[in-house]
Amino acid sequence: MSLPPTVMRRLMREITQLKKSPPEGIRIQTSEDNMLDLTGIIEGPEGTPYAGGYFRVKFSFTEEFPAAPPKCWFATKIFHPNVSNAGEICVNTLKKDWKATYGIEHILVTVKCLLIYPNPESALDEEAGKLLLEDYGSYCSRARLITSVHATPRVRPVEFNTPAASDTTPPTPSTSASASPAPAPTKAVSSAPTPAPAFTLPIITRKSASPAPPPPTTHALPLKSSPGSNAAQHLGENDGAIGLVGKDRHISPSPLGTADANVSLGVPPANAPVPGTGTKAVKRAATGAATSGAEKRKKALKRL
Repeated sequence: MSLPPTVMRRLMREITQLKKSPPEGIRIQTSEDNMLDLTGIIEGPEGTPYAGGYFRVKFSFTEEFPAAPPKCWFATKIFHPNVSNAGEICVNTLKKDWKATYGIEHILVTVKCLLIYPNPESALDEEAGKLLLEDYGSYCSRARLITSVHATPRVRPVEFNTPAASDTTPPTPSTSASASPAPAPTKAVSSAPTPAPAFTLPIITRKSASPAPPPPTTHALPLKSSPGSNAAQHLGENDGAIGLVGKDRHISPSPLGTADANVSLGVPPANAPVPGTGTKAVKRAATGAATSGAEKRKKALKRL
């Protein structure tokens, strides 16, 4: 059956891409006589009862491709809930979920996933579906037995000698960058202007407008002596000096010239009698003087 040129170009492009960089565990096989005789080969996934087997899936394309999905079936016998004894595959991708953007690679990847996660709810093989739900151990034993008899060849298919796309992926830039040191910068890079450093304002500490007052002196400022009644006036002028010394200190008055000044200041003279005893002392002195004068006279009269 001949297909439209658009369908042929599409199939040629997909087949070339699959042979150049096939997915992991998936390969395709074509015939030299008929390009439309296409067979997909799926390697049984590890950890499943289908491990070690190679399952062949046949394709049949129509004029409606890619608007309609191709017909697919298992050419290799398999014990699976979603695969009938005749090899028919029950998967939504080949039915209502098909899209025109899907192709051969998408179909083969979907069937491989079906080997890992079987769906017993839409079983074409009732016996396999029942065992999967009720006795998983018996299901695995049966599937492993069928795989070893019908899907395990003595020699691995030659198509798997081609490495998968994941095996030929070039290293990422991050890996290559970490493996080799970075090249030294060129002169052009080193001559690039260096950004100016950020300007920082200095921190200014404000000082007091007037300096702190000096500590109070411990020496009293002497008062200048002045004659007579001017002592009280000079004493008033020096009140500021006395105030600097402190209230708890008393300044000794300077010697004054006259007795009147001492009286005006209220300061007793140096030879003044002690208050309370001055009058008695004067009387005693006067009496002593009179007594001595009388005695001298009596002695003089006796000598005559």
